[in-house]
Amino acid sequence: MKLPLKPHHLPVRLATGAFILNSGWDKRDADQDTAQGLHGMAVGAYPFLDKIEPADFVKLVSAGEMALGAALLLPIVPSRLAGAGLTAFAAGLLGVYLRTPGLRHEGSVRPTPDGIGMAKDVFMLGAGLTLLMNRPHRD
Repeated sequence: MKLPLKPHHLPVRLATGAFILNSGWDKRDADQDTAQGLHGMAVGAYPFLDKIEPADFVKLVSAGEMALGAALLLPIVPSRLAGAGLTAFAAGLLGVYLRTPGLRHEGSVRPTPDGIGMAKDVFMLGAGLTLLMNRPHRD
């Protein structure tokens, strides 16, 4: 059986997969303050998320991150599929970055010191797009 993973995809999949899986794992038992903070930032960018309770929101984010991280780490998941998930995830995070006041310099996409932690998600977007543009194996 030929795996749907090219060897040169391993570094980006391992790095992003491990990072995202760990992030989800850390959120699984988030306290109320953490849940409210994450939820509040997300609602600021995506107001429709206000309909979800903060604790439920963080559980969903945690489960989603762990699922995406596992998909990136498992070689049986095609790179294009893993890349689609990573691209969507990173785009959502960058939406929060772009819509949250104080994370960018006025009139610019350049991050403020407070925004650097979120601006780095542009690397995940690039990684996701790279995997998404993968051409399938030809036998």
